[in-house]
Amino acid sequence: MRCLVVLPTYNELENAVPLVRAILDAAPTVDVLVVDDSSPDGTADSIRAEHAGAPPERAARLHLLVRPGKLGLGTAYLAGFRRAVDEGYDCALTMDGDFSHHPRYLPDLLRGMADHDLVIGSRYVPGGGISNWPLHRRFLSAFANVYTRVLLRLPVRDCTSGFRCYRTDVLKAIDPWTSTASGYSFLEEMVWRVQRAGYRIGETPIVFEDRRLGASKISRSEIHRAALHVLANALRRAPRVRR
Repeated sequence: MRCLVVLPTYNELENAVPLVRAILDAAPTVDVLVVDDSSPDGTADSIRAEHAGAPPERAARLHLLVRPGKLGLGTAYLAGFRRAVDEGYDCALTMDGDFSHHPRYLPDLLRGMADHDLVIGSRYVPGGGISNWPLHRRFLSAFANVYTRVLLRLPVRDCTSGFRCYRTDVLKAIDPWTSTASGYSFLEEMVWRVQRAGYRIGETPIVFEDRRLGASKISRSEIHRAALHVLANALRRAPRVRR
């Protein structure tokens, strides 16, 4: 399958190029789209330089989309999904831009697409885990997943993982471009939409690692918005599916 890895970035100068290289090495059949929100630290320039210096066959697998400002994680995913659909990719794979999601797990996610429509890299299935997180972040993550599973009645252990792969046919059917969510709430809503539409969801174990370099972009207000968005989805009718 042709797969496009969507990599949202904002101020990831220290991580972006090493991560892109590791992705292209770990999964020789994928392309990478870096969606950068005009990072003031020069992240986009580093990707341009990497593209210019790469051999032609490798440069052809690396793409860059620079947006005019910090527009949010959810809209970065949507921009990547649009590119994957418009250019005829079979699947779109999302992951964090800071090595929290290690490229060594890419082959496992891609193999899972043989009999699933969405595969999630999960911290909460046997073999999965979290490395280098303080206790309060572990508790918050576990609580958010229980909260989401119960309210949205999801048969998924890790609803907030951003390491996941979608079939593009499924994306067209669930129409994520109608979502107004961002950040964690976007991730939770996408699982909900896929499950409500009757598609097959699988999980494969990963060990989530705290970022190697740079600063986290997660804020307390984003966590509150995610909790309220889950509650709102639990109270409304499932979105229309395009078959």
